[in-house]
Amino acid sequence: MLVTEKAPAKLNLSLDTPMRYFDGSPRWDMVMTSADLADYVTVETHPRPATIKVYTDSGFLPNDQRNLAYQAAHILRSRFHRREGVTIRIKKNIPVAAGLGGGSSDAAAVLRALNRIWRLGLSKQELAKVALTIDSDVPYCVYSQLAHVTGHGEQIELLPAHPHYWVVIAKQQTSVSTPQILRQINYEQLDHLDNDRLIACLKDQDWQNAVKYMGNVLEPVTMRSHPEIRRLKDKMVSLGADVAQMSGTGPTVFAICHTESRARRIQNSIRGFCRDVHVVTLL
Repeated sequence: MLVTEKAPAKLNLSLDTPMRYFDGSPRWDMVMTSADLADYVTVETHPRPATIKVYTDSGFLPNDQRNLAYQAAHILRSRFHRREGVTIRIKKNIPVAAGLGGGSSDAAAVLRALNRIWRLGLSKQELAKVALTIDSDVPYCVYSQLAHVTGHGEQIELLPAHPHYWVVIAKQQTSVSTPQILRQINYEQLDHLDNDRLIACLKDQDWQNAVKYMGNVLEPVTMRSHPEIRRLKDKMVSLGADVAQMSGTGPTVFAICHTESRARRIQNSIRGFCRDVHVVTLL
């Protein structure tokens, strides 16, 4: 049986971390959404050989157990004692190593696909519990809709769908190491966000005020080593974005606009120094 799943990019409307757990991992407090910039993941099962194969059209991704999509298939197959082989083909549209959760979204797509193929009957909540063993972003990506995400990434409160907004997603050529950024966090210096107010605005469908409370506390950490991220953000704001900020640990910066014409203006203005630019809608 063959199933194809859409794997959308995730964006952090807000990203905060109030503390570290005893194991050193961050405790997250985030509002996340997804954009209509997506990979497409095709999953096929077969009786023999009973192996997991991953194929991508990107030369930057591993095709073995280092790939999160491979891990998703392995974990679900082991947990439910399935003996079939699994072949995964990923058509990449989400930039790699961009802070957009492409690998996590691909893994979530594999979980959803195998849940259908093997008729496991798992709810999204149950899939999210499995997903946490892969990566902290995978539980959210199982849902890929506006949500408040806390804990290690496994506590997910879905929020009302947002209005039709456009988003400009721009990834520069710079490369950012997420583990390195997380190690540099000084919790005494973080300027924490008011996520309670943001969530209240989103529940009231008040996006005009919601943008005032969006942000990413990791921006100063990443921008110390990558000042070009700040320049891109400032450029987007000067061109009229409702809000512009870094997603995840970077280097991608996105701008939310209430009209397509404003989004296209920003896209055309930054293409000269940022080649990887997309204009899509929020899901």
